[in-house]
Amino acid sequence: MKYTPKQIEKYQRQKYISFLEKISRNLFRMFRNESINQEQFLKKFYELKKELNKLVEIRLDSQYHDQLKEYLDRLYHETQKEFNLEEIRESNMTQLNRLQKLKNSASYKKEKHRHRSRDQDWG
Repeated sequence: MKYTPKQIEKYQRQKYISFLEKISRNLFRMFRNESINQEQFLKKFYELKKELNKLVEIRLDSQYHDQLKEYLDRLYHETQKEFNLEEIRESNMTQLNRLQKLKNSASYKKEKHRHRSRDQDWG
């Protein structure tokens, strides 16, 4: 069975986005776990980053996914230099929490529905 270019693009998009979210979950878990040392963190993070780089990079429409991608790039560059995991742990957990809040804010009422009840004439 031949797949259309649109189907292939959709599949690549879903795979890329789900992998971005997988990385964020893994990072949060590693930052939260106090027993993970710097070597373990770097090994896992570089492994995930390498897998992400193998995937076809797609255009990200969502603000959440776009910021998540930027965060991963920033973290990757930060880990290339000398750093201490204990020092960056708290700030990165905060950043991941903010990203998660951004993601969850989309699950509530859409902007187009928020003003509808306020603008309705009840008289």
